[in-house]
Amino acid sequence: MEIWILVAAAFLIALGYGLVAPILPQFAQSFDVGVMAASAIVSIFAFVRLVFAPAGGSLISRFGERRIYLLGLTIVALSSALCGFADTYWMLLLFRGIGGIGSVMFTVSSMGLLVRLSPPAQRGRTSSLYGTAFLLGNILGPTLGSLLSGIGMRLPFFIYAVAIAAAVLVVLVMLRGGPGGRPTGDDPQERMRLAEAIGLPAYRALLVTAFANGWTNFGVRVALLPLLAAAAPEIGSAAAGIALTLFALGNAVTQQATGRLVDRRGRRPFIMLGLLFAALVTAPIGWFDTLPFFLVLSLAGGASAAFIAPASQALLADLIGSNRNGGQALSTYSMATDLGSIAGTLLAGAIADAVGFGWAFGVSGIVLAAAVVPWLFVRPRPQPLPE
Repeated sequence: MEIWILVAAAFLIALGYGLVAPILPQFAQSFDVGVMAASAIVSIFAFVRLVFAPAGGSLISRFGERRIYLLGLTIVALSSALCGFADTYWMLLLFRGIGGIGSVMFTVSSMGLLVRLSPPAQRGRTSSLYGTAFLLGNILGPTLGSLLSGIGMRLPFFIYAVAIAAAVLVVLVMLRGGPGGRPTGDDPQERMRLAEAIGLPAYRALLVTAFANGWTNFGVRVALLPLLAAAAPEIGSAAAGIALTLFALGNAVTQQATGRLVDRRGRRPFIMLGLLFAALVTAPIGWFDTLPFFLVLSLAGGASAAFIAPASQALLADLIGSNRNGGQALSTYSMATDLGSIAGTLLAGAIADAVGFGWAFGVSGIVLAAAVVPWLFVRPRPQPLPE
């Protein structure tokens, strides 16, 4: 029951995010700023998430996952509402940055709750179910935004705030008590120290995987695909939205199978397979500027990411364990993803400016393939048994 509550909340959050994400740069430009300043509205969110992640992990260790989850969602709701009221660019930048604080709080704490609530032998399926809820929200959100395009650029922020408030209410009413509460002196929760996690080869390999995945799928794909489509007459700017939708669709459909396979066959093989598959379908983007090739590779990219995410999150849960507070390990994993997203956006963008989109995506494919190397030195772990 608790898992389904988190899944429902994830869908509401992603639905609202998908509604406002496409209009953020245009809303920023309405304050008469340039392209770089408009892009900063997007990157400030990831930057603040990265900076605040260590503090978020410490708060989880002190107050428990449930409290920080609810507090993080509340901050994002308030941030979204304030963005709707912003009447200058700098106010919008500030309010969007505050949203990054809440985002990392609920993201890391939700991972912690999934670790505690998922049966060990079903962690792959649980991760895929949770990820699919986010993906469906991200698919339907832009569609809803298109239908509401006539309502202006401010109202979607208020709709997003209401959606998150609904998620807070659902979790507050339905997820009282149980795992993830504040540690007490009578029943202290054992903590997984960051030094202990770093000492594990599998955790170090997970950090590299998170960086590579963030570089490509949260950075380069979101930032450069629209620019590539607009720059290639054979593709066209309208195809960018279709490509991102196909990516999400391929991911959501494939996760239904990979989550179960991860539980049956192990985490490590699917992470390695996913990284290699992702490298194979990422590297050619930009070299062949035809619409069918562009769309097929986007769909395949989503399928490849569906191998990486459930297996990575399931293995992370295995390393932490159901009865420990892993706030520091979870926040560091989140930081690796955000760092990859920021680095990929900036460095691949610079490569695209210097030598073209083909090389930018080619280097991104190399980053994914290189992330396989640490896994060659990780011994396979035995599969968790049902509790």
